[in-house]
Amino acid sequence: MQLNKFLLCIVLLLGGVNAAQATLFGDDEARAKIIEQQKQILQLQSQVQALQGKLDDEQKQRSALEARLATLEGQLKNQSLEMLNQIDQQTAEISQIKGQLEVVMHDQENSQQQQHDVYGDLDARLQKLEKAAADSSAKTAAPSVAAVPVTPATSDASAPPVTPAPAPAPADNAAEENKAYEAAHAYFKAGNYGQSSSAFEKFVDTYPNSKLAGNAQYWLGYAKFSQHDYKGAISAQQKLIKQYPDHPKAPDAMYNIANSQIQLSDLDSARQTLKALVAKYPISEAAGLSKKRLAQLEALKTKN
Repeated sequence: MQLNKFLLCIVLLLGGVNAAQATLFGDDEARAKIIEQQKQILQLQSQVQALQGKLDDEQKQRSALEARLATLEGQLKNQSLEMLNQIDQQTAEISQIKGQLEVVMHDQENSQQQQHDVYGDLDARLQKLEKAAADSSAKTAAPSVAAVPVTPATSDASAPPVTPAPAPAPADNAAEENKAYEAAHAYFKAGNYGQSSSAFEKFVDTYPNSKLAGNAQYWLGYAKFSQHDYKGAISAQQKLIKQYPDHPKAPDAMYNIANSQIQLSDLDSARQTLKALVAKYPISEAAGLSKKRLAQLEALKTKN
């Protein structure tokens, strides 16, 4: 619009000049001047139109940029709101997962306490039976002194003297083993896990070939677990599984390893341990517990 006004002013100015010149010069000279001036006017009009076109193009580009900027601002605003909503949602999910994990850990502690009670009673019964069997074997193997026939002295000097047979030493060793084992287990049942751990560890070192060595190794792992020494518990139970793979407590040792790995937040290793337990000892009680624990871990994994 401003260029058009400028062009109009030029035309009017040139028109006034033409009129003034027409009075001063002849018709031919005036016509020549007018024609030249008209050419200049046409050139100016072309330049003005070109400039106007450029201005129009720049205005269009500016409008397009403003529209694009507005679109980007809207998208950024929507994305920001969406990200905030996602953060809020994830925060809520994390809180829910933490709550579920606390429930799992509480159930785990209850389950472990139940296992402590059940295995403690079972182990005590087994110890009584084994002790009774050992005492019975010792009595059968060692003849009584009163039962040995004594031959009265005769003139036959060639008859060898009869002496009572000594009691066998293994019975004494078995009694010492049982006493040491029961003392370590008594510490555990009393909740004195530190002394229990030391006592079981000493038992394993002192009686590595004992029939109770496997049980002692198992309870050593559980005593360390109860002290929150989860790495120590894993190491102790792995030693049991390696040395006594067919031991009745091997499945429970693997289950204790998985629970220790959960406490260490190593959930992937815990899943692998539980799956290996189910595959290796499918009919054990620990396998049933492992399936439930796996389901809980998979539910946490899905929500993550």
